[in-house]
Amino acid sequence: MKRSYAAAAGIAVVATLALAGCSGGGDDAAAPEESSGPVTLTLSGWSLDTTPEFQALADAFHEENPDVTVELKGYDAAEYNTLLTADLAAGAGPDIITQKEVKFVPTFVEGGQLLDVSDVELPDGISGAGSYEVDGTAYAVPYRNDSWVLYYNKALFDQAGVEYPDGSWTWEDYNDAATALTEGLAAAGSAAKGTYLHRWQSTVQGFANAQADGDILAGEYEYMEPFYDNVLALQDGGDQVDYNTSAANQLTYQGEFGKQNAAMLPMGTWYVATLIAQQASGDADDFEWGIAPIPQESSSTAGLDNTPVTFGDPTGFGINAGIDDAKVQAAKDFLAFAAGEKGAEILAGIGITPALLTDSVVETYFSVDGAPTDDLSKFAYSTHEVFPENPTSNKTAAIQGILNDMHTAIMSGSVSVSDAIQEAQDRVANEVGTD
Repeated sequence: MKRSYAAAAGIAVVATLALAGCSGGGDDAAAPEESSGPVTLTLSGWSLDTTPEFQALADAFHEENPDVTVELKGYDAAEYNTLLTADLAAGAGPDIITQKEVKFVPTFVEGGQLLDVSDVELPDGISGAGSYEVDGTAYAVPYRNDSWVLYYNKALFDQAGVEYPDGSWTWEDYNDAATALTEGLAAAGSAAKGTYLHRWQSTVQGFANAQADGDILAGEYEYMEPFYDNVLALQDGGDQVDYNTSAANQLTYQGEFGKQNAAMLPMGTWYVATLIAQQASGDADDFEWGIAPIPQESSSTAGLDNTPVTFGDPTGFGINAGIDDAKVQAAKDFLAFAAGEKGAEILAGIGITPALLTDSVVETYFSVDGAPTDDLSKFAYSTHEVFPENPTSNKTAAIQGILNDMHTAIMSGSVSVSDAIQEAQDRVANEVGTD
């Protein structure tokens, strides 16, 4: 969905704790019973001590609805879907189910564990709602939706004598800048590299899917080859840390960019608040930085007169199909609140990127010292076309597993790009099947 909003005059981002990771007609939905008294809802979440969004939304909703209390039920972040599924199977699941990963939504739907929420009214312009539709029925609503941008260190650009990104970059421009940065920094006596690419498959495949109009469910992945050629060229040229070194040393993107070991970093918007918080605490160096639109495959989508194409999956809330009927309306009211402008303002106020971006939400997000103050950063945050990383299908999880194996084989240098792609295509056809 396209996000394009006029930005507020001043830019700053809240430096607090941050994450480091659809409406329809609803004519045939059963009418929920009205509650006759106070209601307590349970809401699933993860890493509750360091993930403030759940408690912030719960508290704000209770303030507006004193008869409804939302209690959090925490799960281990790494095992979230496994543990949640076990609770649901045992009849001990929460009333409101946070959808951490879109690719698991069909599994919950097929298990009959999510209520139809097509009648929950969503605001115009919200992003990611379609990711929760299965066969035309909405089973959750988005409340946040990060997208991927390019972070850059202005001090290192200045040291290397390289011009800042201007919003018009293609991947070829990005590669040229990375090379120039590495060379310029070395000449200035710095060991920093031009860029850092984290190990996740999405750092290559997410952009290929979005910008080359790829469909992982189709089982053909040749469109990813030029994207892999680009990143391998940077790796082979020494302009970014190679995959094997990153894996062996368990490098973090926060450390590589925050400690000025790399001048550029493709990463999600969640890192904005993290970086500000780490600079404030001393966990990251003190330097001036900005964000720019992610480089584009084609110049047709690059530049400030166009809408850059990027990717990012939403995070959403669904309702347990086994919820007490007397709680249904309160649960739906919570979903509408979280997805609406009031919920978006609350999320923006703690450095979380909501699924709804309006002028006031953007102004709230960019609100404290430590954030970039340039127009390009505003543009990059608020103007883009976001494609989902994970299509809503019961085949997505299995296919992504195969594509992750492909990514590891390519980036580690153990298999050529073309051979790894062919192997992945064969595996998808034989193990999963295609749409």
